[in-house]
This record gives sequence, C-alpha cells and structure tokens, in this order.
Amino acid sequence: MERLQKLLAQAGIASRRHAEEMILAGRVRVNGQVVNQLGAQADPERDKILVDNQLVAIETKAYYILNKPRNYISDRDDTAELKTALDLVPDGRRLFAAGRLDLMSEGMLLLTNDGELANRLTHPRYEHEKEYLALVFGSPDDKVMERLERGILYDGEWLRADSAERAGRSQPFGEAGRDETWLRIILHEGKKRQIRHMCAALGHPVKRLIRVRMGFLKLGNLKIGEWRKLSKDEVAQLKNSASAKKRNEKGDTLSAQRKPSGAKREASNVKRTLPKRKPGWAKAKPSTHIDKRNAKRAERREKRNKPIENSPRTEMRARKSKSRP
Repeated sequence: MERLQKLLAQAGIASRRHAEEMILAGRVRVNGQVVNQLGAQADPERDKILVDNQLVAIETKAYYILNKPRNYISDRDDTAELKTALDLVPDGRRLFAAGRLDLMSEGMLLLTNDGELANRLTHPRYEHEKEYLALVFGSPDDKVMERLERGILYDGEWLRADSAERAGRSQPFGEAGRDETWLRIILHEGKKRQIRHMCAALGHPVKRLIRVRMGFLKLGNLKIGEWRKLSKDEVAQLKNSASAKKRNEKGDTLSAQRKPSGAKREASNVKRTLPKRKPGWAKAKPSTHIDKRNAKRAERREKRNKPIENSPRTEMRARKSKSRP
C-alpha cells in the first residue's frame, strides 16, 4: 500500500504537491469511490485508480538478483556495442542496476525500478555493506592487507576498504592458481574500479572480481547469468533496513543540531581533552613599545632644555638673571 499522491507522482500524472490538490478537488477515484483525503492509500496491483475518469497505469515495483557475467555492462547504452546485463532478465519494465559493476566484474547485481530504494542502498551515507571476492596475482602479506584497510591515495582520492582479509584458496568460483590469492574485501561505498585500483597500486593486480553480498542479500547458488525474484519478505526487509538507516541518520543529525527546550546542562566529570597549543595560539603580552617611545621623547626634551656649560648663551642668561632686581 502506498499513499495516493505518491502513486500519481510515480505514474507521471503530476508532482506530489499537484497530486494532493487533485485529490482535495475530488478528481481522483479509487475503485469507483471519490477520494478527497490526503492520507488515503491504494495498492497499484489490485486497486483501480482514475483521475478525471481516466484510468491511471501505475508501474509496479520489481526486484531481481542477477549473477552478472563478465563482458556485460550494468546499464543500458544504446550507443555502445556491448551486451547489457538488463537483457538477461525478461521483464517488460524499465529496470536499472542498484550499484553497478564494471565490464569485467562479476556477481551480484540488484535490478529494480524503485529509484528511492536504490538510492538508499547505494549511497555511502547509508553504509550498506558490499562484499567482494577478489582473485589477485601474488601473495599479499600483512602489510598489504593493513594498507587496504588504512587506505591509499589514488588520483587525488582516498580509497580504503572497511575490512580486507585473505580468503581460502578454494572458493565456489574456482581455486586460486599458482602465485594467486583470494581476498575477501568489504566496502560501504564503491568508487569506480576502487578495488582494482587499490590492489594494483599495492602490487597485486586483480585477475577476477566477484560481488557476493549487498547488505543481507547474498548471491547464493545462482549460476553465472541466472537471476531470481526477491521474495516479499526480502523486499520488506530491504525497505525496513533502508528506512532504519535513514531514520538513524535523521535522528543523529537532529540531536547534534538542537537539544530539547528547557533541558538543563548536566555536569560532566569527563575531563576534556584540549587540542595541543600551537605557537601562534599563545596569548599576546602587553605591548611596551609605546612606553619606550614616550621615554625616548622625554629624554630628548630634557636634553634640549638642559643648559650647556661655558656657552655664550648660558653666560648671557646668567648675567641677565643677576642684573634683575
């Protein structure tokens, strides 16, 4: 069930604000009944929705997991002569990938037409984990694994993994050959070719890269090129997890911005750690250059007014002072 104004906006009838005005004006009917309340909901799969007596065709949501093969792009590009993974799923609706994989990467691809949910699953701020198996050349040591987690600077961007570890030599996707190693890498954001750039920069280029998990969804036993629909329980869990992330983020932001009115500040016994003072942070001492300047001026005035002994002017002033009665 969805709010009626949201369904009308998804169908391209009008914006949500305009759809609300249409509902209040009594222009919308659901199963023959006029709806003029903004809180009304409808099921696009079962309910018949009309606007100005015209049937509204609302595209229902679709959710698929596909095991993407190599040499397939994740998006639809009519100008390129490359095969797209979207053609592997026979669905008449316009789907797109929530979290793309590059041409040579394999594994789990979530295909949907739910743009809002896809954004919550793929945007870094929601921190949904994505797990990969990477078959790399060579045998990365502990320092390399530490660098993957600590991060490297590549082309002006800081690239790092949430976690990285050496996986077993034998995996469901094949066994590592001579001088090859399987790595298990987890990210919460996936910049373009991030794992490939990181491993190559550390001297262990990627031979094969497979995504095996997105959040709680796992690739499972799907063979290369196979797909399956998500169950209703999986879709519900997917939406709940995405909504929970959004609520937590909103709550953290509000609590950081404001406190309840009338709340008293509680005394804290926690010792505050102040930042280390820099030379420029020292408090300036009272300036003494003005006092020095005034002292020099007084000294010069005193010298000018002090009589010079044995000078003609001095003797003349002395005689004048004696001749006065």
